[in-house]
Amino acid sequence: MPSDLPLSGITVVSVEQAVAAPYATRQLADLGARVIKVERPGGGDFARRYDRTVHGESSYFVWLNRSKESVTLDLKSEAGRRILGQLVDRADVFVQNLAPGAARRLGFGTAELRERYPSLIPCTITGYGGTGPWSDRKAYDLLVQCQTGLVSLTGGPEEPARVGISVADIAAGMYAYSGILTALFARATSGAVRPVEVSLFEALAEWMGQPANYTRFGGSQPPRVGTQHATIAPYGAYRCADGKDVLFSIQNEREWASLCERFLKDPALTDDPRFATGAERVVHREELNAIVARRFAELDSAGATRELDAAGIANAGVNDVAEFVAHPVLAERERWRDVTLPGRLAVPALVPPVDLAGVTPRMDPVPGVGEHTDAVLAELGYGAAEIGVLRSTGTV
Repeated sequence: MPSDLPLSGITVVSVEQAVAAPYATRQLADLGARVIKVERPGGGDFARRYDRTVHGESSYFVWLNRSKESVTLDLKSEAGRRILGQLVDRADVFVQNLAPGAARRLGFGTAELRERYPSLIPCTITGYGGTGPWSDRKAYDLLVQCQTGLVSLTGGPEEPARVGISVADIAAGMYAYSGILTALFARATSGAVRPVEVSLFEALAEWMGQPANYTRFGGSQPPRVGTQHATIAPYGAYRCADGKDVLFSIQNEREWASLCERFLKDPALTDDPRFATGAERVVHREELNAIVARRFAELDSAGATRELDAAGIANAGVNDVAEFVAHPVLAERERWRDVTLPGRLAVPALVPPVDLAGVTPRMDPVPGVGEHTDAVLAELGYGAAEIGVLRSTGTV
């Protein structure tokens, strides 16, 4: 492991599964933290079995678990809990996203950890918070998308739709990551140890701030408008003569004037009272979309892109995932690096998006289930015979 990465010397023990906690800890590992991932003996993290698309490995697991060490422990056994305690005793951070109350029942709740390990930073990721009326309720990504109202904003007029990625999990993982970094900074600068707690619901609730304001003060929530923007117009995808869609956005009156003059070829629209302000353009969206759509229907997608570029209007083709993977920005900026799978095949993975000057993020192999168990137990002082007993009893 490189010793010049920003988090080298930091040890994280994580009893983690699925997406939110593994996403937080993978980002810590990217920056040099040692992440010891505790999994169930046998199957390990159930996210390993979400699919088998990456040379037999799960697309989720490969994305979320590079650069970690995998240790298997049966935490229902006294011996397994004792070993976890030994690992935590050497750690800077402990992360868990077990079912509600499970960590506390195992003796690894925040209160117990603070008493036994006063310098440890505990991080708990829950569904709906550690207190309150839903503290004992399980939560998964799509359930939280529904509870926050996100699903009611996504899709077309006829039917709502889930966001196509695990957005609640990702939000919670990002806030857990930033919270852990903040807690490490506070400990280093003031000596204060501040536990971190993030819930999926409240993480995604933060992202719902704009529609919450719009609904509370506007009297109704933003409508579902597919690839159009609910509160800005024109802002959306339009079909070109070659059958391809191009999306563009107008953010201000200068851009609106340029669109009218240089793309729509109708400067008089600039001051048309139906469209003269952003608010009026939203009110008269249907009429405006008809005008815009006629112009796009006259051009193929390449021609529409050229004319929008010439007018200084931000635009994009509506890519599918394969087109995203082959995107020239990712290729020319060298944003893909190989990561090794448990079977020792290498696959491309995206470099972390934050570039720190002089820092090359760590992108080490994805571990097999329990791949590092013997080595980590040896560090704790267990001999080969003792490890053999632990294996024979199913503790590891």
